[in-house]
Amino acid sequence: MDLHTIESVMIPRDRADLSGLGEHDGVLAGGTWLMSQPQPGLRRLVDLAGMRWPDLVVDGDGLQVGATCSIERLINASYPPEWEAVNLFGQCARALLASFKIWRTATVGGNICLGLPAGAMISLCAALDAELLIWRRDGTDERCAITEFVTDINVTILRPGDVLRAITFPSRPLSQPTALRKIAYSALGRSGALVTGRLDGADIVLGVTAGTRRPVVLRVPAEPERVREAAAAIPFAQFHTDAHGTAAWRRAVTAQLAREVAEELTGGRP
Repeated sequence: MDLHTIESVMIPRDRADLSGLGEHDGVLAGGTWLMSQPQPGLRRLVDLAGMRWPDLVVDGDGLQVGATCSIERLINASYPPEWEAVNLFGQCARALLASFKIWRTATVGGNICLGLPAGAMISLCAALDAELLIWRRDGTDERCAITEFVTDINVTILRPGDVLRAITFPSRPLSQPTALRKIAYSALGRSGALVTGRLDGADIVLGVTAGTRRPVVLRVPAEPERVREAAAAIPFAQFHTDAHGTAAWRRAVTAQLAREVAEELTGGRP
């Protein structure tokens, strides 16, 4: 896609270079969405690759993922063997239904910042208690959960000039058993509903995305029927209708997927 309104490209080297960003600046990470359609409101692209943020940092607290880390790098890296939840990295990426060529360019942060219901990295953040680090335009930092970051379809708490810097996955969730279920109208269709589960002691942490307008995270006793009931109790207004599913269908299948996730994590215990 030729972005005919773009007059210049800036390559920032440090945070000070980002201080003047505004509503006519397009923050470029991978660019797979930005370059896919006209951007009539933009006059300048700001290429975050120049910041040279580390893709992945593993330490005792968990995993920090730079916002410019590609999806391919995230899913193919080596991690500590006790982090069994890293299986979700690939599972969520495949739910995006993008080709390997897109994985090589699309970034973790870019997918999150779009704020779309079927955002694969949004689903991953909901599953693993991710903490997002935002660099605000005024020079302050803000940390939040994905349920606070995405507020509606294609709407986040980012304001003009703000940048998502990193995503941190704590070591405890990374070390816990996980399960994922998704459903679509067609075998190769965009996710109509996606549910993740993580067994945390006597509870299941349930992440509900794709079918809802924003990510939903629930903590429920690890009993399949109670997990199904919790998912079924999500308010109907949270679900949305588009070409990939009606709100009523999404609400119904989400409850069933939640039960299946719980059954897998509990070994079928009632």
